[in-house]
Amino acid sequence: MSVSIRDAMTDPALFGGQFGGDSFAAWRALLAGFYGLPLDQDEATTWREVTKRPAPTAAHEELWLVVGRRGGKSQAAALLAVFEAAFQDYTDRLSPGEVATVMVLAADRKQARAAFRYISGLLHSNPMLERMIVREDKESIELSNRTAIEVHTASFRAVRGYTVACCIADEISFWRSEDSANPDSEIIAAIRPAMATLGGKLLALSSPYARRGELWETYRRNFGQAGDVLVAQAPSRVMNPTLPQRVVTQAYHRDEASARAEYGGQFRNDVETFVSREALNAVTRSGPLVRPYDNRYKYYGFVDPAGGGADEFSMAIGHLEDGLLCVDRLDAVKGTPAAITADFADILAGYGIRTINLDKYGGSWPADEFLKCGIQAEHSPKVRSELYIDSLPAITSERVELPPDDRMAHQWTMLERRTSRAGRDSVDHAPGAHDDRANAVAGLIALNSQAKKHRPIRDWL
Repeated sequence: MSVSIRDAMTDPALFGGQFGGDSFAAWRALLAGFYGLPLDQDEATTWREVTKRPAPTAAHEELWLVVGRRGGKSQAAALLAVFEAAFQDYTDRLSPGEVATVMVLAADRKQARAAFRYISGLLHSNPMLERMIVREDKESIELSNRTAIEVHTASFRAVRGYTVACCIADEISFWRSEDSANPDSEIIAAIRPAMATLGGKLLALSSPYARRGELWETYRRNFGQAGDVLVAQAPSRVMNPTLPQRVVTQAYHRDEASARAEYGGQFRNDVETFVSREALNAVTRSGPLVRPYDNRYKYYGFVDPAGGGADEFSMAIGHLEDGLLCVDRLDAVKGTPAAITADFADILAGYGIRTINLDKYGGSWPADEFLKCGIQAEHSPKVRSELYIDSLPAITSERVELPPDDRMAHQWTMLERRTSRAGRDSVDHAPGAHDDRANAVAGLIALNSQAKKHRPIRDWL
């Protein structure tokens, strides 16, 4: 006898102890409807509330779920992974030696580990399912029915070569990549062919963020519309009524715009892309990546120091030529800060630079380190957000020439402009993203694009 998603959530011999109570009633209604099961009166009411659709008559192929934080998405994702792997039979569609994979994609390694712990915990909590485990490591579990559950960080490379029975895109609104401005769309485009032979299901669960990306586009096209793609939207407390109301109320008092997204399940309307890729392409030279020193010009430098970890220690060098700020080179490295400072000082000296500006980071140590190497370093009079805002007019009016550095360009496109309730704009990188290279270039542009012009006209034009 086959096991339905409702059976899995309510049967005491399966996961009824965790998912069978009132706190998961909304999840049972939504998932039962997604799989095309009949709904009782209360479930139908919840279904209409979160999907804006009439009661379902058939199963759906995709579920895109927009739910606030602490709404139970991680537990639901783990349940769906186990259900699709342990209670579905793919053997008649598998070639000899082939395995059906349930793939869970997360924003980063920490999120992937958290998802895997939930999945492993569910399997080991049930003696029948635990006996199905053939092999288990830190990122995958292979079952005896020729299925496997694997967790990966979100990358289009991770999905290549797999036969996918189900893909669970966890927190898709927050997928970031240094290699792509649109990792969510690239991954979804890559995963659909991998699911084709097994008729796999795509399940995307996320708190909402800005009005861009695959979650927003799918929501915009399909929410409340009939079809195989189901979109649901719900505040945190609809899906998890055990979340204390005071937590939500306090969040709204602190930052209403943020709380509407994090707990209200609403896409933010106060976050916009700061600069378009088209605007950057218009001011980016085709080559070379580094322009050598020319003694006819005066050069300027801006450094964004880093103390290690994931951030890059970045430096931009440029000169002015008939009102055009040319970014001649951009260096960004990781390593020991003192060693990087010495290397950068040598590069600066090679361009005749003895005084630079620094991002306001790390107190006095960056300036002290540069001084040891013969470079006078002064902290920027403006903070990072102001540097971005002040550099934008030079970019949009094409008074800048940028090097063909793809990672720098990607960081610029990931910058976000936020407008406060008081009408004040601020610019910062998106959650989980980096902006070290973009910051160094912005500082160079903002502090030097209005300096004295220097001739002659560039002979390479």
